[in-house]
Amino acid sequence: MGLDSYPDLDPDAGEVVDAEVVVTDDVLVKAFALGPGAELTPHDHPDATNVFHVLEGTVTVVRGDDEESVDAPGVVLHERGAVHGARNETDRVAVLTASLCPLPS
Repeated sequence: MGLDSYPDLDPDAGEVVDAEVVVTDDVLVKAFALGPGAELTPHDHPDATNVFHVLEGTVTVVRGDDEESVDAPGVVLHERGAVHGARNETDRVAVLTASLCPLPS
């Protein structure tokens, strides 16, 4: 048994590929690979905190009306209820994980 559960994700341009990395009764960690030009549509989690961990490349993180480019390695906290999303405005694949806890009931 290996301890590394990081998935192999290979998106095309404009595509988002995701995989659940950790799922328990109180936390979810998903990996997202964003091809060039791909976007995670802004959304919120009213009852959960969400943390992005930028692992590869550069991601434009959107929070409400604010946007900021975050290079790997980077960590971005989204408090409960904050509208957030991400875009890849580069010509290379960008990879991030998103941790969500607690899981919504």
